[in-house]
Amino acid sequence: MLAHMKRQTTGDSVEILLKVPKENARQVEEAIAGIFALSGHKLRHVNCEGEELIPADEVFPDAKPGDMVKGLRVREGITQKQMAEKLGVRQRHISEMEKNVRPITLEMAKRIGETFDISYKIFL
Repeated sequence: MLAHMKRQTTGDSVEILLKVPKENARQVEEAIAGIFALSGHKLRHVNCEGEELIPADEVFPDAKPGDMVKGLRVREGITQKQMAEKLGVRQRHISEMEKNVRPITLEMAKRIGETFDISYKIFL
């Protein structure tokens, strides 16, 4: 694994940027989070502007998988029919998943994740 590290000191803090191969990113992130936890620190996820990113389950603790499907569809700016076409299912299936009437199987969650390039785990 070839990784690149950039270090920049600003005032009394140091910013470290790591670039690792995509297939190793999760392992590296978990290892770093573990090191921080052992030292009594919490790893904060931030966007390009330095604003903290908060996991959806912390913001919406009562959210159901169907809410995530609808949220993704709205974020993508597509209709249920368009989403169904992308996933190779009927529009009715999307509607039922959004209403939490139809369970989202592991296979479907993975198909959604691959199609829209996001983690499938939010749909389970």
